[in-house]
Amino acid sequence: MAIIKLAVLGSTGSIGQQTLDIVRALPDNFRVVALAAGGNSRLLGQQIDEFQPEFVFFRDEISKVPLNGGVKSLAMTDMATHPDVDRVVVATSGMAGLEPTLAAVRAGKKVCLANKEAIVTAGELITREAERSGAQILPIDSEHSAIWQCLKGERQKPARILLTASGGPFHTCQTKELGDVTPEQALAHPSWRMGPKVTIDSATLMNKGLEIIEAHWLFGMPFENIQVLVHRQSIIHSMVEFVDGSVKAQLGYPDMRLPIQYALAYPARLANPELPIMDWDNIKNLDFEPPDHAKFPCLRLAVEAGQKGGTYPAVLCAADEELVSLFLSKKIKFTDIPRYIEMTLTGHQATGDPGLEDILAADTWARTEVRKLTTGVK
Repeated sequence: MAIIKLAVLGSTGSIGQQTLDIVRALPDNFRVVALAAGGNSRLLGQQIDEFQPEFVFFRDEISKVPLNGGVKSLAMTDMATHPDVDRVVVATSGMAGLEPTLAAVRAGKKVCLANKEAIVTAGELITREAERSGAQILPIDSEHSAIWQCLKGERQKPARILLTASGGPFHTCQTKELGDVTPEQALAHPSWRMGPKVTIDSATLMNKGLEIIEAHWLFGMPFENIQVLVHRQSIIHSMVEFVDGSVKAQLGYPDMRLPIQYALAYPARLANPELPIMDWDNIKNLDFEPPDHAKFPCLRLAVEAGQKGGTYPAVLCAADEELVSLFLSKKIKFTDIPRYIEMTLTGHQATGDPGLEDILAADTWARTEVRKLTTGVK
């Protein structure tokens, strides 16, 4: 296969670093053309030295990043549309990924999408633009990659999508215990290596609610036909059920490099000795159970926002991002996250069929509202 040229947005985050692990293991298949990062200038400098990209973006002062050998500074939206870029890996956290994702889609690029907020807040807009431009959205989330793989070769849409969830670190906790949860405990995910925002979202099950909204847009599936199952082993990454009752599942160890490589190389499958191979002799049980909606209200809130549509999902994401940050800085309790999200959603006057400006305005409004609601909270 020809060398695939990549722009990696969010290169110093968890998904970005694991993307570069794939490039490092398969240098004859991939080349990094552009790197973009938010706050880790030291690591970005190391990545520039190793991968020698043509273009770099740094959210803070670019002067803090050592640029060697004619590397040029370039905005993320320009990276996402550059003619030398074959695939755009959107691995940024939060709303920073929305505008470059939309730009890449409008340019007809192959978009390897790990950023949840882009498709959650602007799913209708992005899918419409992708249909117009011929862009491909190649999901990196393990769950959506699993669904995507299960649907290959099928001519009929599935009857149901079954999204699996690890259940997070507090699956066995009593509801009354969650008020005393610390950030350190919430960041101790039992299965996955992820960034802090996604890890906290996994602990609240917000991530699974966002994934329901993503699945709705990526696969054209009604909300009522998407079900969540807690699967503690994190071996089955999701399933699809067809009208005849047959179910297809995608399995693998909980390692994000697997879905990342599938998106980077698609439609090829590449041998990579760095990736784990299933040891079937030591897999004894694959268990499933329904999530506890009462203990984890973020799941319900996300589904309700997705069903309402308009700018509600943008408010959901912005409020969650602000509140997770407050929790990580120990300014609010773990149980305050869903409480303030619900208050923010209740106070929102939504815009239907939003454009980019509407979505960004809703994002700004939600962040301001959260700050008002939490002022003086200890």
